[in-house]
Amino acid sequence: MESTPESAEPAKKSLAQWHDETRIAMGRGELLQAYDLADRARVDYPDDPLLMYRAVLALARAGATQQARARYDKFQLAQMVSDDPAFNVDLESLNARIAKNEALEASGPERDRLLGEAAARYEAVFRRADQTDRTYPGVNAATLSLLQGRKDKAEALARDVLAECAAKAADGGDSYYLRATIAEAALILGYTEEARTALEAASRSHGGDFGAVAVTRRQLRMVCEARGIPVETLASLGAPSVIHFTGHRIGPRFPEAAEESVRSRIAEALERYNVGFGYGSLAAGADILFAEELIRRKAEVNLAMPFDIEEFKRVSVAYAGEGWLRRFDDCLHAAQSITYATTDEYLGDDSLFGYASRMAMGLASLRARFLDTPARQIAIWDGGGVGGTDRSAGAAADVKLWRSLGLESEIINPFKGTNLTPPQRIRSSRPVHPAAESNPRSIRAMLFGDFKGFSALREAQLPVFVREMLGRFARVLDRHRKGIMFCNTWGDGLYVVTRDVVSAATCAIELQEEMASFDPASCGLPETMGLRLGAHLGPVFRVRDPILKRPNFIGAHVSRAARIEPVTPEGAVYVTEAFAAVLTSSVGNNFICEYVGQLPAAKHYGIMRMYSLRRSGAEHPIARAGGK
Repeated sequence: MESTPESAEPAKKSLAQWHDETRIAMGRGELLQAYDLADRARVDYPDDPLLMYRAVLALARAGATQQARARYDKFQLAQMVSDDPAFNVDLESLNARIAKNEALEASGPERDRLLGEAAARYEAVFRRADQTDRTYPGVNAATLSLLQGRKDKAEALARDVLAECAAKAADGGDSYYLRATIAEAALILGYTEEARTALEAASRSHGGDFGAVAVTRRQLRMVCEARGIPVETLASLGAPSVIHFTGHRIGPRFPEAAEESVRSRIAEALERYNVGFGYGSLAAGADILFAEELIRRKAEVNLAMPFDIEEFKRVSVAYAGEGWLRRFDDCLHAAQSITYATTDEYLGDDSLFGYASRMAMGLASLRARFLDTPARQIAIWDGGGVGGTDRSAGAAADVKLWRSLGLESEIINPFKGTNLTPPQRIRSSRPVHPAAESNPRSIRAMLFGDFKGFSALREAQLPVFVREMLGRFARVLDRHRKGIMFCNTWGDGLYVVTRDVVSAATCAIELQEEMASFDPASCGLPETMGLRLGAHLGPVFRVRDPILKRPNFIGAHVSRAARIEPVTPEGAVYVTEAFAAVLTSSVGNNFICEYVGQLPAAKHYGIMRMYSLRRSGAEHPIARAGGK
């Protein structure tokens, strides 16, 4: 998946500009963008503490706990001291914040132990008499004590926090965080009416900082669950919702005569659900109507395009006339972000449309998690069958997939309430591309791996490596043969193609688990050997290799996948954003993708947004991690 290329900076931005951009991105819930902005700004301002703090905080809020801890230690934030006492509270609390994430991602006795450690870190900040804003570390200490089962301790801390908040309010304090802290302390004590009053006040004072609202809601939900308080108590505080939009192109299944009727129903649904963020494509018809109505209500439009813009316009817009082309350009210009499934050619490959839809669904789900707000799908669909040459593209396929994930989908039938007659038989309006007939592409997941230390092996160690290491990996892959379409090795290189991202993720994690359980030194191999794995998802050609006399998979996305593993640390699995987004929108997904950042791929292949793959616990940490 490729994002719109960055334009060259006309001049070096000031530090204040970078501070504003990172703050705004975090307020919109664009946590990954906030991290990228802070990371980019540090090229010019490498020692700025606020940029380092926000980079780590963005990762922590996004649930990338391991990466947040690594950056916190790398930046040596624990040793940093500012002239601003309030910022020193933030710096110290960030260490406790990461510890809280680590606790909430654990289970059993380890979870209780880590909760106690995180609570102690927060309380230590709260108890310091020289701190100016210590209410939020205090209330975090109270909440974590409550989650640990120490109710008396939690209530005592909550009373101390409320006393501190009352003093601040008497001095004229009326900030969002003050009101949110009062609500949290009140809930810990079981004062639900006081909490509702504080939340109503907080809802009027957040100033559009929906990132802060999301943090508060996640924290308060944990308190409600621990105290048996209905989560509906938090109803007055929330962010606008996120939608994935999809639907028919203008044509037999969505006649132009129904356009205004559909537009008004879209507008009504966006208003009813208080939609602030939309993800989809931009074909003539439903997509453009959604984008126009989102723009009209000043909501974000985030586009997932299946291939090159100009070719997309020829394939999916131009047929409808010049008016639709102008509307397309207007919406494209107003889009908040544009992400590409591929920048390669269409080649008549309808699977690219389904691929882009999967990414849009995944990105919408991720954004909703970051904002702690509902994610819905709204589809303009006549109820007919699945479209596309491989039956994976179109409104019906999108609705089926979204609902298979247990998510809510609202259908707007363009013929309902009109005198228009639905077509009895639908034929594709897109001509079949010769390439699609002769050698079609398919969307596949790819793994590439190699071993650190292989090049240093002595001659006598090579047969041992093949027998012991590759033999172990062969047994892992044999367990997943149903999901694997191709395997190959060369030296220490490993190349695996799977049918879907869940199969690839499962294989990758089990390969690393097998490596972690193996002691190379016991077989006479260097104990420092380690496995690096990279994964990507994209369109590939399945061909018969005339030399090897067997099937193989080739294409530009195979080359892209091969460039990930060389920049992956040993013991890790790095995946692209395409892989992460589609994995998020996949049934049977038991994995977490922690954001790593924009990393340069090997052999000057460009910059890619990378994620670190790992198994999930009972629940995604993004949905559990709260607090400032």
